[in-house]
Amino acid sequence: MKTLVTYLTQTGNTQKIAEAIYGELEGEKDIKPINDVADLEGYDLAFIGFPVMQFDIPPKVKSFISEKTAGKNIAIFMTHAVPEGFEAIHSWTGSCKDAAAGANFLGSFDCQGELAQPVIDMLLQAEDPQMKAFGEMGPSTKGQPDQSRVQKAKEFAKEIQAKL
Repeated sequence: MKTLVTYLTQTGNTQKIAEAIYGELEGEKDIKPINDVADLEGYDLAFIGFPVMQFDIPPKVKSFISEKTAGKNIAIFMTHAVPEGFEAIHSWTGSCKDAAAGANFLGSFDCQGELAQPVIDMLLQAEDPQMKAFGEMGPSTKGQPDQSRVQKAKEFAKEIQAKL
C-alpha cells in the first residue's frame, strides 16, 4: 500500500501534524506540500491537511479535495486556533465531507494550533466583539499543537491505515 500525506501550512502547525502522521505510517509513503501534488494517482490512501482560515477550509484545499479525490481513500486533518470541541469544527469537517463526495472518506482529525501573532493583533483591533474575543484567546494557544495533540495525530494515522 502506498500512502501520501499532503498538507497546506502557513505557520508550521499543520506541517507538524503532517510529519507526525507520516512518521507512524507503515509501507511505502510520501509527504509533500499540497502545492507539489498534481493528483493522487498511484496512491492507495491520502491524508490531506490544512489550517482552518477565516472559519473555513482554504479555497485551494477545497478545490484539491473536490477535484482530485474521487474514487480515492482519504482522511483529513486540520489545525485551528479554537479549543477542540468548539461547535464550528463540525461544520468545517462537514464542508470537507461535502467537497470529497466522490471519495471514500475514512475519517478526520483536528487539533488546536498556535494562533499567529499578526492574526492575534488583527483580531484584537476588530470591531466585531466575537473577533476581538478570538484575539484575546490567542495567547492561550501558545505552544500548540503540544505533545499530547501530536500523539493523538499519530494514533489517528494508525487507525486510518488499519481500516484498509
